[in-house]
Amino acid sequence: MTSQRSGCTIHRAGCDRPLSPSFRCAAKEPAFYLCLLLLLFLDPVLTAQQPYSPSATHPTPAWFVDVAPQAGITVRNVNGSATNKRYIVEATGSGVAILDYDNDGFEDIFLVNGRELETRESAANHPEEKPTSHLFHNNHDGTFTDVTRKAGLEGTAWGQGACVGDYDNDGFDDLYVTAYGHNRLFHNQGDGTFREVAAEAGVAGSGQEWGTGCAFVDYDRDGRLDLMVANYVHFDLKSTPLPGAEAGCMWKGAPVMCGPRGLPYAPNILFHNEGQVGGHTHFKDVSRSSGIEKSAGHYCFSVTTLDFNEDGWPDLYIACDSTPAILYRNNHDGTFTDVAADAGAAFNEDGREQAGMGSTAADYDASGHLSLFKTNFSDDTPTLYHSNGDGTFTDETFAAGLAINLDALGWGCMFADVDNDGFPDLLVANGHVYPEVDSAKLGATFKEPRFLYWNQGNGKFKDLSRSAGPGLTEPLSGRGLAIADLWNDGRLSAVVNNLSDRPLVLVNQALNHNHWLGLKLVGTTSNRDAIGARVTLRSARRQWVDEVRSGSSYNSSSDLRLHFGLGAETALTSVEVRWPSGAREAFPPLPPDRIHTLTEGTGHRIP
Repeated sequence: MTSQRSGCTIHRAGCDRPLSPSFRCAAKEPAFYLCLLLLLFLDPVLTAQQPYSPSATHPTPAWFVDVAPQAGITVRNVNGSATNKRYIVEATGSGVAILDYDNDGFEDIFLVNGRELETRESAANHPEEKPTSHLFHNNHDGTFTDVTRKAGLEGTAWGQGACVGDYDNDGFDDLYVTAYGHNRLFHNQGDGTFREVAAEAGVAGSGQEWGTGCAFVDYDRDGRLDLMVANYVHFDLKSTPLPGAEAGCMWKGAPVMCGPRGLPYAPNILFHNEGQVGGHTHFKDVSRSSGIEKSAGHYCFSVTTLDFNEDGWPDLYIACDSTPAILYRNNHDGTFTDVAADAGAAFNEDGREQAGMGSTAADYDASGHLSLFKTNFSDDTPTLYHSNGDGTFTDETFAAGLAINLDALGWGCMFADVDNDGFPDLLVANGHVYPEVDSAKLGATFKEPRFLYWNQGNGKFKDLSRSAGPGLTEPLSGRGLAIADLWNDGRLSAVVNNLSDRPLVLVNQALNHNHWLGLKLVGTTSNRDAIGARVTLRSARRQWVDEVRSGSSYNSSSDLRLHFGLGAETALTSVEVRWPSGAREAFPPLPPDRIHTLTEGTGHRIP
């Protein structure tokens, strides 16, 4: 919807659903001040009361509190036995997806769930209990309503990960869920309900691969979202040895579940969106022709999309367990080449492969280039790959102060500017895979706290985990983690899916006076979600860079809207968008402390 008042154009996203407005209006014009008043009047986000309001009584930069019980999100994750993890499929947990499924302007929460092992004993003991993934509708007031059944999303499967994208460009975000077994594609019907269409769309998989991370991405820039799916192993419960049965089923002298080494790997899959075929969208498996299958012998988890060499084409970074990470470089012709080793993103600085779990990307040092962060197994450091700006990376883990907390096993991770000071911080979910670490006293704990690594603005991070609120310190076995501005107030919250336990909704209640800017991008020639778009903000003193992405973290998908902490900055000099189509546009400077919508084709075209 567009309305014109006194020379100022106010844009709202959605066609018929109001979202936070953006406007174009020069500050020197008299109408500028009227625009501000109109925005305050028209925008419910700016006039609504903040749920879980921040307070000056809490120390900055962060004081995280878990509000999941008050918010009404209390469902428990199910992944086999809660206490006795005999098989690796019981230990990897599930992801989180953030999406505004009904276009009401507020982000909703989808929690992936698994199931119990199929045994006669479990069927007899729990004949009516069938775990399902859950969709929670945001009520705008700090609470959520479980709408799983109403939305048509009930169903039991061994869910692993999820990613969000409007694959048919109809204006409503769809949901892809990976699994041990067949994957599922839930098409958003636009009326608050979903329909499962994976088989008819050609993306269900064979059922033999164990799907983990995923991401929608328009890799060939044709305006339609394609789908990348990472796979872990070919897992057969009947042929998998029990704990301690083989040499690979021991850890520090204790018998533990087997894998992934010793289990057959499963190749990654790339699905190309063919558009409408027979009245519905169909995808084609192009894994072999694209070169994705050439990276054999990996056990893969998370998928993070980024244009690492800044050539205008999306690339794919895959964190892999017990094997080198993969960096698929887009060759612009429908093919990819794994260049992780040459680019310096496959191993750590010692040249050693690590057991990667989650990954995330951001310009954490205001260099104008996107760097990578990866979580790894315990008795190891995470890895910070700093972008050199020339398509290569340097391991800066030790230099950045992140070679700490070696006993923790990291999973979900996201760069998130929790205090809006202009430098993205790191949030990390942790938890071990072996319950035996407690009983055998193996130097770690099964349930672990979450970490906040605060960005000091000089390329270094400071561990504030123990002083940043009770939401971080309570031990739980975390897995999926996603971030979102849940109430459109400029505060990034985190949702954590904990293995065989209740979830967390972490809200930062520390007060700060920094400024921020939110951007919702709408593609026209590009895919409607503008996934793959690169935004550059500039002020008189510095720049900010980020990209719209689906997937990332550990098998999770965060808010598709971009969030920039601006610190004390109140005046931007330029806003530039490089759309997924390759087109570049400049937009007039936007006022801070609100979420704006930018639509492809409405800016000034840059040659």
